[in-house]
Formats: sequence, C-alpha cells, structure tokens
Amino acid sequence: MSAKKLTCLACGAVNKVPEDKLGAKPKCGVCGEGLMTGKVKDIDFATLQKAAKRDDVPLVVDLWAPWCGPCRMMAPEFAKAATELKNSVRFVKVNTDTHQKALTTYNVRGIPTVLLFKGGKEVARQSGAMRAPDIIKWVRSRSM
Repeated sequence: MSAKKLTCLACGAVNKVPEDKLGAKPKCGVCGEGLMTGKVKDIDFATLQKAAKRDDVPLVVDLWAPWCGPCRMMAPEFAKAATELKNSVRFVKVNTDTHQKALTTYNVRGIPTVLLFKGGKEVARQSGAMRAPDIIKWVRSRSM
C-alpha cells in the first residue's frame, strides 16, 4: 500500500502516512498534532499553499470572514461535513480578513467560497453557503 503525503496544519512539516493508516488518527512526526482529525482547522495562507500543492489527500478550504453572515451560518455545516469525511478528506478554514492574499491568489470574488484541492491542483470551487449534506455530496462527486 502506498504512503500519502500530508502537511501538518500546525507546524507545516510534510509527513508520509500509509494509506491504510489514514483512519487510525495519524500524528505529525515533528510536533505530534493530529493529521486526520475530522475537525476543521483554521490555517494561514502559507500553510494553505503548502498543503494545497503537496498533499495527496483532498483538501477542502473554506474562505470566510468573521463579519460575513452566510460564512458564520455555514461554519457548523462545514464542521459536520468534516466529521463525516474525516478518514478521506481534510477540511480547513482561511480567514480572508487576516489572509487577504488568499482572495487574490485564487481569484475569489465573494465569500464564503469553498475550494477543493486534489493532487496539487484546484479541482472545484463553490461560492455561497451550503448545508452539510450538500458539502458532502459536492466533495464526494469531485474527489473520490
């Protein structure tokens, strides 16, 4: 079985995890942080770029802002989707007020916008708030 590269969302170290161990709560070899937790992790722009380019596991990114009503409404739905897909996909959030470069780099015109990265490339995007079942269906149809 092949190993999957996963960027630690806490320290940025690239880890190799055997594919059959993705569901066994793997931890970063450098800092001990969980790599496949089923929880949404708030990350910075540099970590997003590194994980989006290097990771072998699909990465779902919520570009959001604290003042955005639809963003706040979608947050618990995004967390439910992360829990449901915890052994096959990772979910992260990037605050666009703090990391405005994410908006320009990925040519995002409105928030919330959800990006899906797989194999080092953006493979899909969806603007507007979604409910958990819709997020799960959207991710599964484009990444698995």
